Amino acid sequence: MKGRKELIVVIFCALLFTSLFYKQSLGLNLFIFESILFSVFFYKKQLVFKSKIQIVSISSTLLTLLFTLITHSTFSYFIHFVSFFIFIGTLNFPEVKSLVSTFKISFVSLFKNQSLFYRKAINSKIKGKKLGGFIWKSRIFFIPLLIIGFFTSIYSASNPIFNGVVSEAINFAQKAITFLFKDLELLLFFTFFLGILISNFIVIRSSNKKIVEEDLNATDNLIRSRKKGYNPFGVMALKNEYKAAIFLFIVLNLILFTLNAIDIYWVWFNFEWSGQLLKQFVHEGTYLLIFSILISIAIVLFYFRKNLNFYKKNKLLKNLGYVWIIQNAVLVISVGIRNYWYINYYSLAYKRIGVFIFLALTLYGLYTVIIKIKDTKSSYYLYKMNTLAIFIILVLSSLINWDSLIVKYNFKHSYKSYLHLSYLSVMSDKSLMYLDKPLTELIEINKHQKENFKVTKYDISPKNYFNIIEKRKRQFKKKWESKSILEWSLAEYLTYKNLFSK
Repeated sequence: MKGRKELIVVIFCALLFTSLFYKQSLGLNLFIFESILFSVFFYKKQLVFKSKIQIVSISSTLLTLLFTLITHSTFSYFIHFVSFFIFIGTLNFPEVKSLVSTFKISFVSLFKNQSLFYRKAINSKIKGKKLGGFIWKSRIFFIPLLIIGFFTSIYSASNPIFNGVVSEAINFAQKAITFLFKDLELLLFFTFFLGILISNFIVIRSSNKKIVEEDLNATDNLIRSRKKGYNPFGVMALKNEYKAAIFLFIVLNLILFTLNAIDIYWVWFNFEWSGQLLKQFVHEGTYLLIFSILISIAIVLFYFRKNLNFYKKNKLLKNLGYVWIIQNAVLVISVGIRNYWYINYYSLAYKRIGVFIFLALTLYGLYTVIIKIKDTKSSYYLYKMNTLAIFIILVLSSLINWDSLIVKYNFKHSYKSYLHLSYLSVMSDKSLMYLDKPLTELIEINKHQKENFKVTKYDISPKNYFNIIEKRKRQFKKKWESKSILEWSLAEYLTYKNLFSK
């Protein structure tokens, strides 16, 4: 009975999906669809707020769903779908302890549920008989139909009058089929089929025994591994590894101290810009420093992976590890200051914002490494805490209308920072009200740009920028006015109202 109920719910869910998304872009329809789903989950008491993962997954899914309407950006939709994907994993395995396990369960369920739906459909009964049995028994008509077709073709070839009768019958059948299915579009079928696949993933509950056992058996604390039997090289090997680690961390700390001292003097307090592009200063330098920080974390994890954590005389090694991590944190701050100078002279861009987000996550990652060393935590603890932090930061980042923020900031600081008009001209439609500038203002800004910056050959003229935005405004107006209510979003509504309300 349960299987039959699930089939009915899946079909209903697929029909709802089709009615909301057929020939419609994402907007209010997604909010309506998932609001209905969450109402059902609430009624069925499936929304549980017991564990940290459940609280984060449910909260992030609801929050990002709301902000798909508010910001209406590709990034917000992407993060929302990731959140929803993880949320389904918590429904399938409520006792989950890490986001990684949740994601694995959802991924397996995405494919496994399609097979489960097929089995449930085949085993469903019509008038007391299984649908699969009915389909299987109907195979007996296949061979007779082939024989009938074979003899019909022979008789048609031998008798012109009979051939005419057969041709008329075939034409009549074709016209009847065309009449019956003339309004059935391939896109409609595809939308419904996609709705079935998505509904299977959402409605049917399944899990994976191996992933569940791995998650339940994982522990935050590192366990000392004691090898039974006599091992003459065991203690000496540990001591040699300890000595090698001491030597390595002393030398690395001295090198990094030198680098940090140079950065603190030159980048933090005495940086001077003389019109240079800052490409090597920020791009190549930042990527190399970020790479070195990741390698530094890997070195710490290597030496504190096993029994060196339990070595009685490891206090010096731990202290050197702390100093090494703190120095890497200083290096992270130096990278952040480099990025700050870049933004100060060359305005905001997605990659520059991304660098700050990455650096914040790196600082948190370094903090968790300190906790690992101090409290003898396992690698499982590290990836559990850091994946959770990454997910939360990405969710919070998706709540911001970055296009509008970048456009507003860059125009506001155009008298002291480089204004890349060709970069701004391709920002999304929801930032059009901030991109829309009078030609006189653009010409005035361009004068200041030429006085302060030598590099303008890669950009476009104020006149070209003005024409591009005017064309985009006309296109946006036409597109918005042709949309249905199901495609509505707050961001585009406010843009339309601001630009064309007069």
